[in-house]
Amino acid sequence: MAPAENNAESLLVRARQAAKRAHCPYSNFHVGAAVRCADGSVIDGCNVENASYGLSICAERVALFTAISQGKRPIELAVSCIDAKGDAAPGSRMPCGACRQVMQELLPSKADVSIDGVGTRQLEQLLPTPFELRQPTIN
Repeated sequence: MAPAENNAESLLVRARQAAKRAHCPYSNFHVGAAVRCADGSVIDGCNVENASYGLSICAERVALFTAISQGKRPIELAVSCIDAKGDAAPGSRMPCGACRQVMQELLPSKADVSIDGVGTRQLEQLLPTPFELRQPTIN
């Protein structure tokens, strides 16, 4: 069994903590994400909204882009929306299509994606037929 600090639940805890830092004055939908990197480090991020919605960014992309910008290789991701009601449908907790596309390029195809309140899925289950300009190099 993996040490407590390296399991999926620990990533979800980090994602929940990151969600508390979200800047979401328009949706009031606090989302956090945490990514485990190949070197064992964990990087988190939260959603940041803007009055011009197209300039907003999701928590998943913040965490993934931060990892890449720090020279890290993301290998696993956890996502949490702390505002989702306990009985919310799984679809309201899932990463958006844009984030799934970014995950497809930056995570291994068999990467685990843990979604708070839904469970763990492999990336290829979340986006079985991604848009690709080239053959993926991460696997």
